[in-house]
Amino acid sequence: MKTVNSRRTIRKYSRKIVPENLLRTLLEQAERTPTMGNLQLYSVVITHDTAMKAKLAPPHFNQPMVEGAPVVLTFCADFRRTTLWAENRKAAPGYDNFLSFLNAATDALLYCQTFCNLAEEEGLGTCFLGTTLYNPRAIIEVLQLPRLVMPVATITLGWPDEHPAQPDRLPVDSLVHDETYCDYTPDRIDRFYVEKENLEANRHFVELNGKETLAQVFTDLRYTKRDNEAMSAGLLDALRQQGFL
Repeated sequence: MKTVNSRRTIRKYSRKIVPENLLRTLLEQAERTPTMGNLQLYSVVITHDTAMKAKLAPPHFNQPMVEGAPVVLTFCADFRRTTLWAENRKAAPGYDNFLSFLNAATDALLYCQTFCNLAEEEGLGTCFLGTTLYNPRAIIEVLQLPRLVMPVATITLGWPDEHPAQPDRLPVDSLVHDETYCDYTPDRIDRFYVEKENLEANRHFVELNGKETLAQVFTDLRYTKRDNEAMSAGLLDALRQQGFL
């Protein structure tokens, strides 16, 4: 797909609507995504309504694209549908456990990625919101998600109203291991991160935040141990609430 190499994260959208028939077609085409046991352990909640988008914004740290995009899609790990199917067919389901959540989450994320690829081929723009797992209980409440349904990914969708630069990526050699895992020595770390650390935008980012290295921006400001532990506790509570723990 040509757009894989040219894709950009889009945070500003035009007022042009996304036709309902196009949206449904993309969602249907994305169903060809690989899935565990051919069970399709996912659901997607589509949000068009302005008031509903306003309710979803706070759990996503009020990022402006949540309310600015024509469409917000929340992809959910869903073992409820399969469980109810089993119960209604004289079967005894056993999917109220962590492994089942991981299987359903994997299905949902694969479906989400396929949908994004297809949407971008049509000229639509997307932004993946990593905040979904930071505040899942608030999203569960807004979307009225029942037991065995858990939000795992959110994207904003619309026609782009910007053309931002592509974000940097690590060299593929930093990701690939032949036969067995080859651990990262200081020399390999230097080699794989030198380009990223020396990009003008990243050097400015470090200076702007008063840090010595780019890594410190991530560990001390953006993704801190304290925040990660607090949000991990919230995620576990949400999984218990939804019946996966």
